[in-house]
Amino acid sequence: MEMRVPTLTTERLLLRPFSEDDVAPLHALMQDADVMRYVGDRRGPTLQETWRAVAGWIGHWALRGYGLWAVVERDTGEVIGRAGLINPIDWPGPEVGYLLGKRWWGRGYATEAAAAAMAWGFTTIGFERLISLIDPANAPSIAVAERLGETLLGETGLLGNRVLIFGIDRATWESLPDR
Repeated sequence: MEMRVPTLTTERLLLRPFSEDDVAPLHALMQDADVMRYVGDRRGPTLQETWRAVAGWIGHWALRGYGLWAVVERDTGEVIGRAGLINPIDWPGPEVGYLLGKRWWGRGYATEAAAAAMAWGFTTIGFERLISLIDPANAPSIAVAERLGETLLGETGLLGNRVLIFGIDRATWESLPDR
């Protein structure tokens, strides 16, 4: 069975399926310690690890019917990160996740990409609730979750780290005036 990954278009971004050509630009932006500070293993991945991560994100679509997209800045065509919906085995639930290169921070791109993924998850997949798992020290990511309408639900341990669980249910999302 072939899984067709949709492409989402926002005002400034394209969320599209990953390809092997995305490995090098993702690897380059993930070498920045600031980018990786709050993401699992805080050292930058090797090229081999980046390739395996991209392969895993592609496989997530086949296993779950949803996943992460490559985030492309429409004006430049550059791959600037990843965003989408992930739910690996033993995860606390379907998560809205994102990671952008530092050059693109502070422009509202994370919120724009995550909002598109969230809308797709609620309307196309039919999720009843989505969460975001955030390091307690990651104030910018907490701000993104709050802009998306998510609220703090609690905390958990994940991959050896303590993370906050932010979340939003479908009814709350549907009631947001700016969704």
